[in-house]
Amino acid sequence: MRHRKAGFKLGRTVAHRQAMLRNMAASLFEHGQITTTVPKAKALQPFVEKIVTKAKRGDLHARRQVVSMLGRDRNAFAWSYIAKNATDEEREAVEEQRDFVEGFFDIPDVEEIERNRYGELRKAPKLVRHIFENVAPRFEDRAGGYTRIVKLGRHRLGDAAELCVIQFVGNEEGPEIGGHPSGRRRQADKRTAFAAKLRKDFAQSEAPAAVAEEAPAADNSGEETKSEE
Repeated sequence: MRHRKAGFKLGRTVAHRQAMLRNMAASLFEHGQITTTVPKAKALQPFVEKIVTKAKRGDLHARRQVVSMLGRDRNAFAWSYIAKNATDEEREAVEEQRDFVEGFFDIPDVEEIERNRYGELRKAPKLVRHIFENVAPRFEDRAGGYTRIVKLGRHRLGDAAELCVIQFVGNEEGPEIGGHPSGRRRQADKRTAFAAKLRKDFAQSEAPAAVAEEAPAADNSGEETKSEE
């Protein structure tokens, strides 16, 4: 019996589980929605909604509580990481992603992102400030239920875990940012597309032969009699 043992263990230690929830919460506040498994989403949902409830108070004590819940290492946005050996296309993609995030959450472009020569983050918009100024005001008239879980109807490669999307209410039509599929998923999609192409080509190659076999032979007896006359 697990008396007063609420929550999900998720097969992890306390420190590992707490770090995972902090990282997932930071990603959710940063991107608006994330794709994960159903048990993880159900464990993350109350954690995120408690942060939003505290942020709605807007006082200094609430801000310190949110910083404590997220951890000081998650106090800044982690988006737009540019590696040292990144190509021009990767840099352009990161810039487009950053611009979309800023427009998606109406983030004022006050603080510019600065990185050192190794691509490490030196200066970035504060995540806690974003929660208090952009996320919490959207739910002033809502007494809870700030997020929702949408099952995707597909399973993860490897362990077949059921996947879902957890997102903030009111941003259902927004795309997911940074949700790049894994290499195994891309490979499986390529194999599926290639198999569909083979089936289509095989059907097209068999169609003319089938039509030729089913078509009746032409009756040329009348033309031969006319030619003889």
